[in-house]
Amino acid sequence: MATLNIIYYTGTGNTQDMAKYIGEGAESAGVSVKLINVEEADETAVDADFIAFGSPAGGAEEVAPEMIEFIEEIKNKISGKKVGLFGSYDWGQGGWMETWREEMITENLAVVNDGLTIHLSVDDDEKIEKCREYGKAIVG
Repeated sequence: MATLNIIYYTGTGNTQDMAKYIGEGAESAGVSVKLINVEEADETAVDADFIAFGSPAGGAEEVAPEMIEFIEEIKNKISGKKVGLFGSYDWGQGGWMETWREEMITENLAVVNDGLTIHLSVDDDEKIEKCREYGKAIVG
């Protein structure tokens, strides 16, 4: 069975909720899913058929430093792979995701769609479904 490891950082729990629903979408496509908080991840966390990274927007619309540090450590192991990127944000227009996607492409990674952003929490059926659909797209 194919595997998807979803590695995420969460501050308020919103990005963790996104990870859960993205995982549900991938599982519905027949893929085994493992959710891993980046603070507990090591280089073996990227040993999967599919990988997704999640981070909330922080500071001046920036990816969490914990996620940036982890990706720096493992980027050689994932070069050339397709990855999912997702996260929640509070203010702004989600420009941090565009910047993150461009940085990942520069690192020789293919990002699924344009990544997925959710404003604030995953608190309605439409947002939950967007997450599940992104999970299917990552493993599709």
